[in-house]
Amino acid sequence: MDNRIYGYARVSSREQNEDRQLEALMKSGVPEQNIIIDKCSGKDTEREGYQYLKRQILREGDTLVIKELDRLSRNKTDIKRELEQFKEMGVRVKILDIPTTLTKFPAEQMWVMDMINSILIEVLGSIAENERNKIRLRQREGIEAAKKKNVRFGRPSKPMPDNWREVLAEVREGTKKPVEAIRELGISRSCYYRLFHKL
Repeated sequence: MDNRIYGYARVSSREQNEDRQLEALMKSGVPEQNIIIDKCSGKDTEREGYQYLKRQILREGDTLVIKELDRLSRNKTDIKRELEQFKEMGVRVKILDIPTTLTKFPAEQMWVMDMINSILIEVLGSIAENERNKIRLRQREGIEAAKKKNVRFGRPSKPMPDNWREVLAEVREGTKKPVEAIRELGISRSCYYRLFHKL
């Protein structure tokens, strides 16, 4: 059976468009039906489409084409591990933004290609990881700035019944049990104890 060629594309969210990657993969010779797409973060490699491609589809002699190195992951250690595993599987990886991975070298020159690719992968992997760290830093800075403006995150807090002080005062006086107060107020145990200590 002929060796097969597959493509992998990834965008970080459902709102992003993968057309640019698909166009590049098909232009490089990947049949459209052989392209696997994930719409999730590149923080690690635990992505449904990618893992299915790697574990169920690719076999020795196949070629995997990706547009950019960080489509595999934005973690340098993950990138190097995945490329090493593909090498062990006998799967050739072509990365369109690393031209040396696209060229077939004679066997006696393979060490040259391996050396060049290792350097490029190290540099581009570091750039991808650094970009992810910058994104996370911007997210943290955005959250801190929002907190300073009293922007609340998460679900809106449930309004408390007007009589919560009276109900909790009855518990403090011993005329009502905590479980009765929780049921009457319709709140969680943690919320009850937080309010009780605030009273």
